[in-house]
Amino acid sequence: MTKLDRLIAELCPGGVEYKLLGEICAVGAGGTPQRGNTDYWQNGTIKWLGSTVCKNKKTVDEVTEYITELGLINSSAKILNVGTTLIAMVGATIGKVAFLPFEATTNQNVATLYPLDENSLDKSYLFYVCQTLFPQFVALSGGGKLAIANLSFIRGLRIPVPPLPVQHEIVRILNNFTELTAELTAELTARKKQYEYYRDELLTFGDDVPMVALGKITQYTKARIGADELDADNYVGVDNLLPDKRGKTTSEYVPDTGTFTRFNKGDILIGNIRPYLKKIWLADITGGTNGDVLVIQLTSKSMFSRYLYHVLSSEAFIAYNVQYSKGAKMPRGSKDAIMRYELSLPPLEEQERITSILDRFYALTTDISNGLPAEIAARQKQYEYYRDKLLRFEGVGV
Repeated sequence: MTKLDRLIAELCPGGVEYKLLGEICAVGAGGTPQRGNTDYWQNGTIKWLGSTVCKNKKTVDEVTEYITELGLINSSAKILNVGTTLIAMVGATIGKVAFLPFEATTNQNVATLYPLDENSLDKSYLFYVCQTLFPQFVALSGGGKLAIANLSFIRGLRIPVPPLPVQHEIVRILNNFTELTAELTAELTARKKQYEYYRDELLTFGDDVPMVALGKITQYTKARIGADELDADNYVGVDNLLPDKRGKTTSEYVPDTGTFTRFNKGDILIGNIRPYLKKIWLADITGGTNGDVLVIQLTSKSMFSRYLYHVLSSEAFIAYNVQYSKGAKMPRGSKDAIMRYELSLPPLEEQERITSILDRFYALTTDISNGLPAEIAARQKQYEYYRDKLLRFEGVGV
């Protein structure tokens, strides 16, 4: 029997009482100072957060904007306690939760929860248990991105409230999981920086290495493929290309009629909407895509496709692509400018050497089936399993 089992058996043998959030928490929301008044925003020093800080269900580690004292006084924004639980009430992040590790304010799209009595409700326990409420927000919204929850709905949600020693033990266990994930994430961040550094170093050459325009060794493929040959794995739209050079995932939409741009193994696919999202994938299968994705195909034997992938996923190329993109809300890369991009053309043996080094970094930092991303995903699933298991009680007053 674990320490937690002993505590539950000793302190709540008849079950755990479920209580309304509105009965045990101060539940509120923030506000937004008038945008047109620069006195409310310019040179502000008070942290102000939007609902996007809740997107990853974790401790807040970013600040959206800052407001001034005047902005605070002349809006519904409030200074929140350290340890406040934040719940997004709108849009794609609805129902997602974050823990506030510093004093800050929020906008009106964020619900804020803090225990009315910390001697009966631990603030970290509150954060963890609120994560388990996410399915109720999904049910409320029907999964719609424009869904809105209100404070009355949140106040009416019930959570289990075991005795404080039980809460503390649950928090201790879950903190161990989150700390391990944080360590792995920090390691991944460090390795990504290392990868970026070595890639830039290895792809920088002297004057003895010739330069060539991308259009001299590649082309945009014109081949076509029918919808009957496509499935969730080999249809690639801009939506299932992952940002930050993380490849692709399976598609939630597969067309059933028409013809599409064909790509082959070794072709490079680049999301052409919002180039700053860094969506790029080196195809390892044959499939199809649409006009929002560029398919770049080697036409010369003077370069390996894997080497070209590393060049086109470099920060230098991405910055170039962003520079020449057109449009305000939905900028698109310039197909002509991309083909004018100049890159170094070292001998094939040197390309092979560089690629072998960079591939090892790539696998460690990007591969979602191996490497650190896979380990982080596995730990996250393990955490969610134990969190839900630990916070499921035989209850009274449900």
